[in-house]
Amino acid sequence: MAVNSEGLRDFSAVYVVQPVSSADWLVIAPVIWCILIGAVLLMLRKRTDLQPLIAIPALAVLVLMTVGLVWHVIGNGTVSMTMGRWLPPFGISFTVDLLGAFFAATSSMVAFAAGIYGRSDVDDSGRRYGFYPFLMLIMAGILGAFLTGDIFNLYVWFEVLLISSFGLLVLGSERAQIDGGTKYAFLNLIATTLFLVATGYLYGLFGTLNMADIAVRAAELRGTAPLMTLVTLYLLAFAMKAAAFPVNFWLPASYHTPRIVISGLFGGLLTKVGIYALLRILGMLFPFEREELSFIIAIAAVLTMVLGVMGALAQNDIRRALGFLVISGIGVMLAGLALGSPAGLSGAIFYAAHSMVVMTALYFAAGIGGRLGGSFQLTHAGGLYTRNALIAALTLLLFLSVAGLPPFSGFWPKIMLVKASLDIGAWWLAGAILVTGFLTTITVGRIWVLAYWRPAAEPDEMTLRTIGEMPAETTPANPLSVGATAALAGLVLLTVAAGVWPEPVMALAQDAARGLLDPSAYVLSVFPVEASQ
Repeated sequence: MAVNSEGLRDFSAVYVVQPVSSADWLVIAPVIWCILIGAVLLMLRKRTDLQPLIAIPALAVLVLMTVGLVWHVIGNGTVSMTMGRWLPPFGISFTVDLLGAFFAATSSMVAFAAGIYGRSDVDDSGRRYGFYPFLMLIMAGILGAFLTGDIFNLYVWFEVLLISSFGLLVLGSERAQIDGGTKYAFLNLIATTLFLVATGYLYGLFGTLNMADIAVRAAELRGTAPLMTLVTLYLLAFAMKAAAFPVNFWLPASYHTPRIVISGLFGGLLTKVGIYALLRILGMLFPFEREELSFIIAIAAVLTMVLGVMGALAQNDIRRALGFLVISGIGVMLAGLALGSPAGLSGAIFYAAHSMVVMTALYFAAGIGGRLGGSFQLTHAGGLYTRNALIAALTLLLFLSVAGLPPFSGFWPKIMLVKASLDIGAWWLAGAILVTGFLTTITVGRIWVLAYWRPAAEPDEMTLRTIGEMPAETTPANPLSVGATAALAGLVLLTVAAGVWPEPVMALAQDAARGLLDPSAYVLSVFPVEASQ
């Protein structure tokens, strides 16, 4: 940096002076859009009739933005935008590679379906107390986490989505929601504190929080700085947010308590933000430290997937069973992170996108089934197939997909992960994935037989009491919504399409994995001058 004769520094060299192309505004447009629409909905919180009429089209626009971002990144490579006219690492950057764009587009599709489903699942009271504003703000946090290129801002966006999730979790103020929200908040605040401590430690070691800068400087500090301690802190923090063993007990204690649309949104998206952070920090920034921890990550993956599905098999409440299936899926993704190979990481990325769609859809299907049958308890459910054959068929397709059976989206990433495990001789990891798939098939088969195929029993006193204690939106008096059915059908169509025609999704996942393993394009987008020299 130049210094003049009076000893004053010339900062002109670190200013951004080039105009930003219109397409590059897609990097930050989704986050700005969510915050803007959330603010509008908050101002109109008393106009509950207008809330869905504004939010649902806005979510449709969000899908177009994120899909356009994916197309832009495919055509132009990793894109970076730095705020405040300061060049990185002085300025705060949003840096979007194929991994971030792919996850952003998938999560936007899920949110769009949730907005449609929520129109029938959330009553006027829920809208008045902020369902749609919180939905837009939680999407701002999720998308901000996927698109940021700065670790401290990753922490900030985690805070945004966490605060919004608190509001959604207690929407309705029922005792079970308050109890579940307390457990959820306490454990996530611990994870957030660990994240903040690790980030402060990282800044003390590197003097920067820009991810591209860290990716370059990590090799210089390796061997002289305690990077293993730093990475272990991040692993623990994000494993807790992703609900991995042994810090996963908060999820089944809380995800069954809110309204179904909120449970679906949480089960589909929130834990995947933790997985994304692990892929980004361990997979791209600290690959050598990830390799040293690979066996520990693999053990955690096996325990997460196996104990998760065993917990689901033991449940009588369908919502609780789905919560344990969310945990089991996290173990499958961790297996890909433990492998660290192109095939392993691409399998984890593919499976994460699959889980976003399928787990959200399963919660939606459970909500519709609860309306039809009047209970989420398997002991009181039955006859759902005869009551609505279409919903039963859609649910069966989702069950086959979550079990990893062909020709659905859950089949291909598991095949990729099994092959990647066998390629390095990790037969026990491949076996755990296959055993988990078998146990998942038994779990969802049990739910199907008891809730859908078994004839409905005559309601006894216990059943009537159970129905009377259910929230209003799950009682048989509430008619089946066309919008809720359409949202469910749309998500089912995505998992079927990705299973029948997996090549585009597989190619996206493989290119995203290569971007993690070779971050040169990521660094080049942030530091074009330095990287070209």
